[in-house]
Amino acid sequence: MSKVFEQDIENIVKDFDMSVFEGKTILITGATGLIGKLCAKAIINSGTSAKVIALVRNEEKAKKIFSSDKNIELLLQDINEAISISKDVDYIIHTASVTSSADFVQKPVETILTAINGTKNVLEFAKKQTNLKGMVYLSSLEVYGTQDKENIKEEDYGYIDILNPRSSYSEGKKLVETLCISYGKEYNIPVKIARLSQTFGAGVEKTDNRIFAQLCKSVINKENIVLHTKGETKRNYCYTTDAARGIFTILTKGENNNAYNIANKNTYISISDMAKSLENENTKVVFDIDGKDRGFNPTVKICLNTEKLEALGWSAKIDLSQMFERTIKSMQEENE
Repeated sequence: MSKVFEQDIENIVKDFDMSVFEGKTILITGATGLIGKLCAKAIINSGTSAKVIALVRNEEKAKKIFSSDKNIELLLQDINEAISISKDVDYIIHTASVTSSADFVQKPVETILTAINGTKNVLEFAKKQTNLKGMVYLSSLEVYGTQDKENIKEEDYGYIDILNPRSSYSEGKKLVETLCISYGKEYNIPVKIARLSQTFGAGVEKTDNRIFAQLCKSVINKENIVLHTKGETKRNYCYTTDAARGIFTILTKGENNNAYNIANKNTYISISDMAKSLENENTKVVFDIDGKDRGFNPTVKICLNTEKLEALGWSAKIDLSQMFERTIKSMQEENE
């Protein structure tokens, strides 16, 4: 882990009252992912006696991430398999998901089924718990589709082309949200939904191909930033520590069977303008619009409204320039 990532863990522990997890056991799926590992690290380094059960697919990767940590137990399995744990858990944070835009197009069936079957397995496990205090499912701003307005509250829904295989991700997220709420209603599971804007920060992997990672790598490698669209999509973003605190807030304070947006309302910007903000003497923005299907989301303009989450006491702390500064520094440290 980079020093920036370690600082991020410390900042979460400082800024969120982690005592709520004292003596508790938390199941985190997708625990080697960007958000999952940060949540897990924050909990087990919080100074409490909290324990984390980390559901992971890649044992080698998980051991590398958590090798020096105590109070964590690795559960090695695919999320598409039934979850069997002998002990009860107090909280569940369900982050496991297909996240590659290329997979949304090239493997749409797997994208949909992982969302549905994986979450069904988590919910079936949740049903069996005797003292479950809360569960959060990590959804996405993509459930809002294409909108005719930009300031998007939790009840605002737009258009999604269901005949486009790229919609496997957004439609899968929408269906799973309904699945969560249905389990909550029928089986009294205390489930809540976190709808994240695009989120990045320290811990982004070199293999990540999302736009923020591509921008960071271009700056690090002193290469031009190549955009394959006009970059007109406009949205707000979120730093990983703000997202983790938001997830913890929803988990412990949110209303059951409800959804909450997580974003930094002050980071609303187009992709092209965001890329241009990173230009320097070594890195310029160039456009190569060749029309190839790269799995990009349709052009949208969505600024997630976070008033509902802010009413629970949460607020974003890291601005866009700091997001890139910390992400780039972290990637450089890990490369070294």
